[in-house]
Amino acid sequence: MIRCIAIDDELLVRELLEDNIRQIPFLQLIRTCKNAMEAIAVMQNEPVDLIFLDIQMPRLNGLQFLRSLPQPPMVILVTAYEQYAMEGFELQVVDYLLKPFSFERFLKACNHAHELFHLRNKEREGPQDFFVYVEYAQVKIEVANITYIEGLKDYIKIHLSSSGKPVLTRMTIKAMEEKLPPPAFIRTHKSFLVAARKITAVKRDLILIGNQEIPVSEFYKENVTRMLNI
Repeated sequence: MIRCIAIDDELLVRELLEDNIRQIPFLQLIRTCKNAMEAIAVMQNEPVDLIFLDIQMPRLNGLQFLRSLPQPPMVILVTAYEQYAMEGFELQVVDYLLKPFSFERFLKACNHAHELFHLRNKEREGPQDFFVYVEYAQVKIEVANITYIEGLKDYIKIHLSSSGKPVLTRMTIKAMEEKLPPPAFIRTHKSFLVAARKITAVKRDLILIGNQEIPVSEFYKENVTRMLNI
């Protein structure tokens, strides 16, 4: 369930939003609020995953309220003013509903939020443990134990923190990269995929995992820069 609140200074719009929300099975309405200050009080006591947010409100408008949140949840803007659309999307809102809107359009915006909600939850869970073939046997690889992976043409070496000997298996590093996506794992070089949590230091062209130096190529430097800015 996606826990949500609706913020609008117009009673009729709040009632419409409440009615629409209650018709969508994956939404749970926590509260409707007539201004941003009410919403702040609610969010101090209740976890909120999604906000239906009006823009033009007294004291603190919707965009000002959104900018004030240190870690904003998903937001669907609900407004009569089309000129704020670009600014809203710069703030990474899920969707932009222009009043008056149909239930079909409302449902489409909610479906966008639903997809994003599940994607974010999947990213938080991180990649799952898996098995690889090693000399006619399947060996379990615990993702938490991987320090880095080294590509060798059609083979890879999986280096583990729990073992001094890497696991050698027939697989391309590209296939492994798809199994172990960022931000948990970072491609630093055409031949290296690194567990972000295991990194102990970053130099100009090197990543360190303890005493192990792993190269960072020019092509993949942006991956490392993005990790440092998270």
